[in-house]
Amino acid sequence: MAAMLYLPRLFVYHAALVPGPHAAAQSETFKVMERRLLKAIMTPAMIATWIFGLILAWMSGYYAAGWLQAKFVLVLAMSGVHGWLARMVKDFAADRNTRGHKFYRVLNEVPTLLMIVIVILAAVKPSFG
Repeated sequence: MAAMLYLPRLFVYHAALVPGPHAAAQSETFKVMERRLLKAIMTPAMIATWIFGLILAWMSGYYAAGWLQAKFVLVLAMSGVHGWLARMVKDFAADRNTRGHKFYRVLNEVPTLLMIVIVILAAVKPSFG
């Protein structure tokens, strides 16, 4: 989750670079940081989360519970955000970013909101229906 919160923050700083003599070097540094964060931390963590989450759901018998099904939908949405962020890493790497830093400031809140609801569902385990 830390990586899901940090990557959009890197995008904010990357998109806010002011053209100048040092901007190209700073941009290259951000590209390396973004790529490493995605490939070395975010993607392996997402894969592990899916594997262990599915095993836990099966072993605990909660897979039929409404709260877990709601959580599953939100985790799918979080995985979609992960894919979208991966696409943005590629866009920045190819110097194709067309969005400003304000867009990424708002985007930075999406994983936070999803995480809050996911944690609440897992902690409270409300019954639906």
